[in-house]
Amino acid sequence: MKINFKALGCRLNEAELENWSNEFLLKGHELTNDSDKADLIIFNSCSVTSEADRKSRNLINRIQQANPHSQLVVTGCYATLQQQQVEKKLGVDLVIPNQKKDQLVELVTEKFSITDPSNQSIDQHSLFDRGRHRAFIKVQDGCRYRCTFCIVTVARGEEQSRLQKDIIQDINRQYEQGVQEVVITGVHVGGYGSDIGSNLYELLSEILNKTDIPRIRLASVEPWDLPDNFFDLFKDSRLMPHMHLPLQSGSDSVLRRMARRCKTAEYEAIVEKARDVNPLFNITTDLIVGFPGETDQEWQQSIEFVQKVGFGHMHIFTYSQRQGTKAARLPGQLSKAIKKERSRDMHLIAKKLKTEALQQLVGNTVEVLWESHATHDPTIRVGYTTQYHKIKAKRCSLKGSNISQISVKALDTENLLLVGEE
Repeated sequence: MKINFKALGCRLNEAELENWSNEFLLKGHELTNDSDKADLIIFNSCSVTSEADRKSRNLINRIQQANPHSQLVVTGCYATLQQQQVEKKLGVDLVIPNQKKDQLVELVTEKFSITDPSNQSIDQHSLFDRGRHRAFIKVQDGCRYRCTFCIVTVARGEEQSRLQKDIIQDINRQYEQGVQEVVITGVHVGGYGSDIGSNLYELLSEILNKTDIPRIRLASVEPWDLPDNFFDLFKDSRLMPHMHLPLQSGSDSVLRRMARRCKTAEYEAIVEKARDVNPLFNITTDLIVGFPGETDQEWQQSIEFVQKVGFGHMHIFTYSQRQGTKAARLPGQLSKAIKKERSRDMHLIAKKLKTEALQQLVGNTVEVLWESHATHDPTIRVGYTTQYHKIKAKRCSLKGSNISQISVKALDTENLLLVGEE
């Protein structure tokens, strides 16, 4: 059977596709990037915002229209929160809610009476082995906190951590397949181990001790989860000097309405610890503009704090009401016009801050994981620095690895990426 995977949304969705792809491969099935050739299409959906809901619905419709001959399985947060709608109105062949994701391969096999291919050699190449050198490693699922704007915790349920030995095994397998960098991901990565008597610090220590993967990167981690000695781990150069620490607002009063567990002063102290270890440590973040009741004063506080911290990149979300969240019932819902204006202003600030962060690297030598070629010019390689800044370079020679050192000669201000020496 030929299987095609699609995902929308977070890195965790990508990590789950990787797990399922390997399970199907081990059973002797074939993966394909071409959905036209697929017998089965598995779509991991997203519901983080109303826009994500819309995109999930549209993609399901497009898949059905373009691939009427293929069986369609839909899972993920949208499929979980809107299971009846997906089953009845969109008419997919199988809906698997998040609570049953761990049994996806088994459920799909049973539903479609799939038998494992006999007398077929198994080519154990991962989904990421086809031109990709970074893999996402799922270490946990679910979240025990309830930020007032978040629907994902409802869709994902309680925290469930994977055993360290299984995570180590996954990383070593990826490295054997040629992957040079792994990204540690989950719904609440900082909560790893809360249900099994461990923690994120211990997990990262074990990964550093028991794997040889050259680069280890953390996906989104809530800032309140980090112990005082956490950044000591980054003295090991295999742990990349980059973290995505969701801020959501630079105003403490807004943070209280969001039920966030980290005030701005605490957040700033965490950033200082990171930059004490490495002055070029790249902090990226999420920010919500136009949260219910956000006054002009609170908005100005948010702007000033963002500028003070200096983020290397910002994901900016315009607040939209999500049914089932406490924030949707809060008074002081802002008009679309105000939210649009604030979003525009914050995007301009984010661009300025990113430009400043990139400019710091011009003239420096950086280590790069080269991942692809530019679509318009195959002689140009594109990759990412240890800080997760994008860089391009022409005629970059590689010997036995996709990682190399290169001098940064300039900044492409139009595309906001670094330019390496030829």
